[in-house]
Amino acid sequence: MKRAVRTRVAGAALLAAATTVTTLAVGTGTAVAAPAPAAAYNRECGAGYAQVNQIPIPGRGTVYLAYNAATGKNCVVTKRNTSSGSRLWVGSWIQRNSELKSKQEQYGFYTSYAGPVYLDAKGKCVDWGGEIDGYVVARYKTNCGTLA
Repeated sequence: MKRAVRTRVAGAALLAAATTVTTLAVGTGTAVAAPAPAAAYNRECGAGYAQVNQIPIPGRGTVYLAYNAATGKNCVVTKRNTSSGSRLWVGSWIQRNSELKSKQEQYGFYTSYAGPVYLDAKGKCVDWGGEIDGYVVARYKTNCGTLA
């Protein structure tokens, strides 16, 4: 967990580390680290998949649901906010609503993301979610039916 660092600024310049954005509060003489940017879906599911839903994992990352209208398949990817640093336990899962036998999942220690996991669920509701370092999020009975 990153902590905000307060530093007296005696010189004319304030240098920012490549991975941390630092700002100077006007008139206070202190620097405060900005929060890490949210992860962005970057077509990890492949060609033809478009992001249709997401669940944030505050301070850690985001779980993305994507859909391919041509194949009727859904895809889930759980992305960390940063791909630097140590590997953390990250997971992604998806199933047709209340059909445990349809569940597809991937869990492991990753630096950037878990998944993609795919499921054929055209015209069906899906349950899906993910986990980063013990923080679990999920949505149930969402994205029902076909997309126009």
